[in-house]
Amino acid sequence: LAQSFAERLRLGIAVIHGEAQDAESDLVDGRHSPPTVKIPLLIPKEKPPITVVGDVGGRIAIIVDDIIDDVDSFVAAAQTLKKHGAYKIFVMATHGILSSDAPKLIEESAIDKVVVTNTIPHEHQKLQCIKIQTVDISLILSEAIRRIYNGESMSYLFRHIGLED
Repeated sequence: LAQSFAERLRLGIAVIHGEAQDAESDLVDGRHSPPTVKIPLLIPKEKPPITVVGDVGGRIAIIVDDIIDDVDSFVAAAQTLKKHGAYKIFVMATHGILSSDAPKLIEESAIDKVVVTNTIPHEHQKLQCIKIQTVDISLILSEAIRRIYNGESMSYLFRHIGLED
């Protein structure tokens, strides 16, 4: 999918591998609570550090995902991209849940802008963070529903809907 976007936009691509390390607070806030029955302890898998494959130096980095809720991995990825020379970092996601302290973490991070669609209301989060921007997809969504209902081709949406639509 990322390669497809890069080809359509005629841009290069870099890939981020690895995972953000769990915060120490995760261990005490209930997300990693001990089991209620006695079971043998498993050694947790060590997460590989975040690495960048490809050159992002002096470029704008765009991180794309379907949902953005807990932003720790996005913040860690942005920090890594900055260390590798990216001068602007945008996060694009279809669904912007942005719960808990996500707006505050975004505001304090190396992320320059988070762009999400209006599939979920997030006006409250936008008041907490000026980096959050919403794209209205109601027209394209209604056209998709109309085409499905009438048995029409969906490929039109991928070929004929431009940036100005």
